[in-house]
Amino acid sequence: MAAIDEPVEVRNGEELDAEKVKSYLVAHIPGISGDIEIQQFPSGFSNLTYSVKIGGKEMILRRPPFGKKAKTAHDMSREFRVLSGLRPFFRYCPQPLLYCDDESVMGAPFYVMDRLKGIILRKNFPKGFSLSEMEAEALCDRFIDVLVELHSVDYKKAGMADFGKPEGYVCRQVEGWSGRYRDARTPDAPDFEMVMAWLAEKMPPESPVVSVIHNDYKFDNVVLNPQNPLEIIGVLDWEMATIGDPLMDLGSSLAYWIDRDDPKEYHHMRMLPTTEPGMLTRKQVVQRYAARMGIEVAKFDFYLCFGFFRLAVIAQQIYYRFYHGQTKDKRFEMLIFAVALLEKAALELISQSDL
Repeated sequence: MAAIDEPVEVRNGEELDAEKVKSYLVAHIPGISGDIEIQQFPSGFSNLTYSVKIGGKEMILRRPPFGKKAKTAHDMSREFRVLSGLRPFFRYCPQPLLYCDDESVMGAPFYVMDRLKGIILRKNFPKGFSLSEMEAEALCDRFIDVLVELHSVDYKKAGMADFGKPEGYVCRQVEGWSGRYRDARTPDAPDFEMVMAWLAEKMPPESPVVSVIHNDYKFDNVVLNPQNPLEIIGVLDWEMATIGDPLMDLGSSLAYWIDRDDPKEYHHMRMLPTTEPGMLTRKQVVQRYAARMGIEVAKFDFYLCFGFFRLAVIAQQIYYRFYHGQTKDKRFEMLIFAVALLEKAALELISQSDL
């Protein structure tokens, strides 16, 4: 069995009051009792994810980060409602158990869901895990299949019609993320003005396809079956899910995807094992996705450029908190270098684009 993703000791400054958490969960989730153990999953840069064990019950608790947060980010209620509405139609959602808006418990809203125990791929394969080239390609194919399954869900039947406004979606995204970047920019950050102007100028027409979009779909947000690592058993981190153009979702996903022949400096910001032998290239992912969705994707430059920019905004928002001393997590200090590299990647893409 390959290494299962496991939690570790809670980081300093991000501790929870175990007795308060236990009292609330025991009172509101039927059938749980016993001692409580709280640990933390160390990866991720946004919402905080904890392992909570009470007796024999293993759960995941999600709460916002400490410090300043963007107004529309970290909405625990919305993330809980996404899981609740989507799970009957998309089997990869974890089972949501409880939402709490009583901030006396831990100073912020939070929700609890069942734990999906499995393998999560991060920058490098975990110890004891390996894939042949054929298996790596098959896993990429399965990764694409699950995204196509999500984009094929009837969001109205799932009760998610009010989770987004499809009309004008791309325009709102470009304008909204541009505003967020300017708000979060620190003196040491690049200005991204050329990228934002290009995105505003090159926006595609309204998409004929509207779907649920995850908005952070990547290998470290999917859970693999420990007994069969080519099987995806879960998709995590639904905090940015909405309704809109599915190609925007694919562009955001591929912004994380480093190809083997990308410039060496881009490999420094690699977060996923997409350079392993057999892994598909970004171009191959787009081609296979389009074929399975039954759509034409002639011009993908806009979507990938937006993906680079959006990822830079997320990194800059997190770095802003570190820069202003609102978090002591040293991982955030290096994000400013990723922001600069993402601007360079976006500008290079623009310079080569025929849009």
